[in-house]
Order: sequence, then structure tokens, then C-alpha cells
Amino acid sequence: MEAASSAFARRVGAVVRELGLKKASGGWYGPRMAASERAIVERVPLVDLVIEVRDARIPLSSAFEPLRFVACSYKHMIVLNKVDLADRSMTEMWLRHFKMQNFICCGVNSHNKDSIKELLRVVRDRIRKLKGDDRSFTATILLAGIPNVGKSAMVNSMHQIGRIGAEVKGKLKHAVVSSQPGETKDISSYKIASHPNLYVLDTPGVLSCEIFDDDSGSRLALSGAISDSLVGEVYLAQYFLSVLNSKEEYKRWESLIASADDTLSASECNRRQRRQYPPDHTQDFIVRDVRQTLFRCIASNLENLENENTMKKLINNQLAALHDPLRLKKELSEDGYKAVARKLLNLYRTGRLGHYTLDLLPRITNDSTL
Repeated sequence: MEAASSAFARRVGAVVRELGLKKASGGWYGPRMAASERAIVERVPLVDLVIEVRDARIPLSSAFEPLRFVACSYKHMIVLNKVDLADRSMTEMWLRHFKMQNFICCGVNSHNKDSIKELLRVVRDRIRKLKGDDRSFTATILLAGIPNVGKSAMVNSMHQIGRIGAEVKGKLKHAVVSSQPGETKDISSYKIASHPNLYVLDTPGVLSCEIFDDDSGSRLALSGAISDSLVGEVYLAQYFLSVLNSKEEYKRWESLIASADDTLSASECNRRQRRQYPPDHTQDFIVRDVRQTLFRCIASNLENLENENTMKKLINNQLAALHDPLRLKKELSEDGYKAVARKLLNLYRTGRLGHYTLDLLPRITNDSTL
């Protein structure tokens, strides 16, 4: 099934590579992003610690390439954000891999207080080792990464928790957080600790225009590093479904089918739910219906999913079948499929349809590609 899935990845990856070549004229890498990259690179030698934020679902593909040439290893820390959306066992293996490469690293959920507190502890310890035991100094930490890895959300959490711990007074600052890439426009400073004084710099996300392989390009696009409208929502949804159909996650939803037989009929259930709830596709009962629909489609098409045409037929059936559970008018047109694709991608990116790590570990652990 992995072979059939890779065909969808190649198609998305080819679109991404073409967009990279366009640069400012229809691509994502315009003059503003180029200026941001230069500003970040110029600041790296001036700060005490660089935290490279990566997406835990794509620990390799989400690497911030400019750091490879300008960051010293002793002050370069890798943080895998969004661990709540990735496969937990794979995250642990990736963290071990980076540690074997002599990187300081940790996994973080930027929306979890305990997770951010642990990150702050690791950062303080590292700063003390770099600066010594004197607590009167001021240190600056630079957060860098590609678009949409959660840097701003992490900064907000660090700023809020760090200020409370330090009893810092004054107006709380907020970095702009968005599910869309490219919302952070400038480099901003936020205080996260006192005694010693620690400041963190939030920076715009920068994604190189040179995507070296289709697999990386497709994974970056699926994670949201590139605007969906540039790549194509339906292409991305098809790629995600090829991943879902190739993994074991959907098997956990089999119990939903059995339990559905003990509940109200589907039509009666839908009537009651429409009266009680707004048409929000993230509601639990809608997510349950989406899972049931996807499971039924896969269970009825398990034969020869290694074949690309069979996988394509299954995915088309899934997109058509999802109109009803997503409470969308059944419109088998480009606009109709786009509406399904947008909601499906949102459910994937919020972890409602399982936790997936898309990057595979390098076969050779001393591989210099990080």
C-alpha cells in the first residue's frame, strides 16, 4: 500500500517543486520571505541560543535549512512541536536519533502548560551551561523554523508561563497565531524569565524555494507549511487519504461500527443532532460519523490496495461518501470536493483522524542530513 500512497505524494511533490521555481510570481518564496531569511541569519551569531522548531510529524522535512550553515552545534537546540499530532513511538525514536547526533532536543505540545514548563527548564539549564552560574546576565534566544510549525504559539505559552513564574508585571504581549502559513511578519522580542533575564525572539517562518525531493514537498504541504490554495486542497486530501488507507490507524475505528448498531437510526440521529448543534464539522458526533464512513469504505475495498488505480478508486469513493457525514450538500463537482477536502484536512491537522508521523528515520543513524 505504501507504493500506491507514494504515487499521490509524487503528484503533490511535483506541484510543490513547480511552485518553488515560480518564487514571487505565484510561489511562496517572495521578497518578504527572502528578507526575513537574511534577517534571521544575521541574528544567529548575536544570540545565545537558537531553538529550531520542527513539526513532530515531519522531523526531517521541516528542518530550517539556513541553520545548517550558520548555527554552532553547541548553541543549536531542536524542538519537535505538535507531538500531540504525531505517532508517539516515532517521536521517541526521532528524539533518540537527534540526541545521537549530539543535539539538545525535546518534544513539545505548545498548548500544554506542563510541556512548556519542561521546555523552559531545558532552556534555562542550557543557558546556564553556556553562561555560567552568574544569574545577573541577560540572554537572548532565537526561535526559527519553517512556516506553520507553531513558533508563535510556543512563544505565547513561554511568555505567559515564564512571566507568571518570574512575577513580571506589565501588559502581556501576544504573537499572532494562525493555521495559515506566513502570518508572522517581523521579528519580535518576548521576556520569558527573570534571574537570569531571558528573552525569546519570534521570527517569521521561512521555507526554502528549493525542495529537493517530492516526498519532502508533499509532506510539507500536507502539514500546512505551504498554503493549501497554492497546492490544491483536493490533491492534498487525496494524498492524506492515501496515507490513512496505508496505515493501521483506521482499524481502531471498527468498534464505532458495532456501537452504531445499538444507537438510534442514522436519519433519526441526524435530525436530533441538527436541532441540538451548529453545523460544525469538529463536533464529536460528526467526527465519529466521518470515521465510520472512512472505515466502511476501506473495509469494503481491502483487496489489492497496492495497485495505484485501486487506491485511486477507493479515495474517490471516500471523498464522495464524506459529503453526508460532513453535513455538506452532495455536489460531485470541483467546488463540492473542495469543501470536503478543506474539512477533511482540518480534521487531520487537529488530530481528529489519528496521529501520523510521515518522515521515516534514516537507515544510517550517523547520517549528516538533519
